[in-house]
Amino acid sequence: MKEQFDPASRIQDMLQFDEFGGVNPAITDSATYTFLDAETMTETFLGHTEGCFLYSRHWNPSNKFLADAIAAMEDTQSAWVTASGMSAITCSILQLCKAGDHIITSVTTYGGTFAFLKNYLPKFNIEVSFVDITDLDSVKGEIRPNTRLIYTESITNPLLQVSDIPSLASIARNRGIILMVDNTFTPMMITPARLGADIVVYSLTKFINGKNDCVAGAICGSLDFVNSLSNVNDGTAMLMGPVLDPMRSSSILKNLHTLHIRMKQHSSNAMYIASELKKLGLAVRYPGLPDHPQYTLLNTILNKEYGYGGMITLELESLALANEFMRMMQMEGVGYLAVSLGYFKTLFSNSGKSTSSEVPKELQRKMGLTEGLVRFSIGLDNNINRSMEKMKECMRKLNII
Repeated sequence: MKEQFDPASRIQDMLQFDEFGGVNPAITDSATYTFLDAETMTETFLGHTEGCFLYSRHWNPSNKFLADAIAAMEDTQSAWVTASGMSAITCSILQLCKAGDHIITSVTTYGGTFAFLKNYLPKFNIEVSFVDITDLDSVKGEIRPNTRLIYTESITNPLLQVSDIPSLASIARNRGIILMVDNTFTPMMITPARLGADIVVYSLTKFINGKNDCVAGAICGSLDFVNSLSNVNDGTAMLMGPVLDPMRSSSILKNLHTLHIRMKQHSSNAMYIASELKKLGLAVRYPGLPDHPQYTLLNTILNKEYGYGGMITLELESLALANEFMRMMQMEGVGYLAVSLGYFKTLFSNSGKSTSSEVPKELQRKMGLTEGLVRFSIGLDNNINRSMEKMKECMRKLNII
């Protein structure tokens, strides 16, 4: 049986306060930092000092506070925070892979990630194989002598497939391959590092921050890997410079302390909406419903008190119907017709024409992404029954039910 792990308590147990006793760490409003002597500056450039700050593109105290809290939540040795989720993904991959390497990844993945893997990496002579990540034989079948990385999402975007992280970790470990997992949909719900993942990446923009007022990312892994990212000579994050602003870092850190409460409410509300849609006979997919293909698997890897998450998909007959349904829901106050997720209000979009539009239409059809698919990020509504009744009214007007 998987050992119980409580990410919220790991964050709660951290003592992070400012040097004058303020309960919130002070925001460091500095790009550069002083040294008492030149020798220490030299040693810091060489990476031989601990706790010294050199320049904010390298480290700064505000970002270090947030990185330490994220690492505690993920049970990794260290973490690095970035200016976006995509910078977390791209810096990690480019730090690991060189010309001639090969990557295996899920064909069902966030559109920006798909575009980076499919369209951008070839210029560096890095090959990528796209597979059904739930088909472990397909994953094994794509392994080559030069395979460096297996990349997946805990629950894939937008089709909500559940990755078998323990099995993928075993496959990777047996062949000397690194497993990287994007856990953006499932913070606190799933702890990939405890299931065998080597590196965990996030878009902090989404559930972790929860306010849709900033863009940020995180990379979680070993101390050696994080130090390699920030190395002044060849660290990808250091040299590409996707530094997170300390003001935003401080804001995200405060929001992190309510994440456990929010994830439970997102999950509770999503379970209610998904169950009601199912009762109506609609084509709804939610990982918490017993008819989900990986429902049993998910129950073996969850930190169960946080539920099954806030993401739902609903398949409608056509793009036109999906668009009108979303427009009507926004007019009725169900939520917003907008991309992104993890907000306190419900957000909905047509994935094939928005966050997965980078995936060619033919491939969308092949992987099961229909034109009428609507992706929901269910919000923190206090009266979720009221929201469901508004959705039903929109459906009645459109003869969906």
